Amino acid sequence: MTDVTSARPRTAPSPAGAPVASRRSTVRLEMGIAWRYLRSRRGSRLLSLISLIAIGGVVVGVSALILIIGVMNGLQEDLREKILIGSPDVRVLTFGEDLTMPAWRQTLERVRSQPGVVAAAPFVLSQAGVNTGHSYAEGAFIMGIVPRQPGVAEVTAIRDYGVSGDISFQTSGGDQRGVVLGSLMAARLGVNPGIPGSDSVNLIPISGAQFNAAIGGIIPRIERLEVTGIVRTGMYEYDNSHVFLSLETAQELAGIDTAVTGIEVRTTDRWSAPTVARALVDSLGYPFRTVDWQTQNQSLFQALKLEKLGMTIILLLIVIVAAFNIVSTLTMVVTDKTREIGILRAMGLSAKSVRRVFIIQGSFIGLVGTMLGTAIGLGGAIALERFKLIELDPSVYFIDHLPVSIQPADVALIMLASLGIAALATVYPAVQASRLYPVEAIRHE
Repeated sequence: MTDVTSARPRTAPSPAGAPVASRRSTVRLEMGIAWRYLRSRRGSRLLSLISLIAIGGVVVGVSALILIIGVMNGLQEDLREKILIGSPDVRVLTFGEDLTMPAWRQTLERVRSQPGVVAAAPFVLSQAGVNTGHSYAEGAFIMGIVPRQPGVAEVTAIRDYGVSGDISFQTSGGDQRGVVLGSLMAARLGVNPGIPGSDSVNLIPISGAQFNAAIGGIIPRIERLEVTGIVRTGMYEYDNSHVFLSLETAQELAGIDTAVTGIEVRTTDRWSAPTVARALVDSLGYPFRTVDWQTQNQSLFQALKLEKLGMTIILLLIVIVAAFNIVSTLTMVVTDKTREIGILRAMGLSAKSVRRVFIIQGSFIGLVGTMLGTAIGLGGAIALERFKLIELDPSVYFIDHLPVSIQPADVALIMLASLGIAALATVYPAVQASRLYPVEAIRHE
């Protein structure tokens, strides 16, 4: 019978001065045992069924998590791009009773000279009632912008989304007093540029009206303007309730003379918009203030972030369930291999090496499952985006397919979480295996 004490020095962990080759042989031994326990009983090199089930659980969890997070990112990016079609990166506004900016030309030059600003332009924002001369009327946001000019950088991309008529506000009379409507509003009002009798609307501004002492009330002003174009952005807010005018026409309609509501700014990078906004406030001083696109739509993007977080937590439970599969798999292996573990311990294999055997086994399951799940998730995401496998009705969702956007940081975080959970799942079975006494393990039936 082999002397256990004489066998221990050859297999026990090497002291600091021991050769590196001895430590390498120990690692190879541990990996060899772990691989043997992963394989099926009859000497086949294929993985056992329980190992495949454990790997499959990780694959399903990781691939589902990558796909769903990709879809959430795609929807969020699509919504952000649609919002920024008509909304600038930063808006420079002012305090005061009238909330207008009379001396805006000097301010515009100061804004344009600010580092990080690519383009800047004045705008007018007001509200008015809209009808076509019939009893039906509705409220609308009136947006006065500078018409497109050659060689001048534009702040927003709203001028690129015209689907009918002319977006330059050029009327049949040769002036720039035209109106551009959102597509949904135009459909409700029955307006179609180019069709005689259906290309004019009445605008009734709610600001700038004067009190008439003779009748003891306010007489509303009515401006009848020609509809020169229609825009379709895919963003419900713009298509449903926005009316676009030239800057001068909007100033006249709002009754603010030559003043403007503020200055819209496009930055070099939309993610740097908050930094540029703070720099503009510091540079311009009181009474100016700024609002960046994230602050303006804060509640919406916070809701999307919360929804993404909730979906992540829910789908992460799939990976946690897969971790329980790893625990049960390794526990079954410990029970099945108790006699062999006892023999190895009697031959000198240390408790630390036994722990490492099962940690290697569980980590292998987690690594293979994570890699396969990542490959399937990324492949599915690319296929969904490139081939538009899930088509949607544009008239309902304003998009023709389910958008998917894969962020490397999200994929890396999912992979680290999966590997970490798989590693934690090995702790209990590994500790239980290392605590087996050689004599009791050998006697185990």
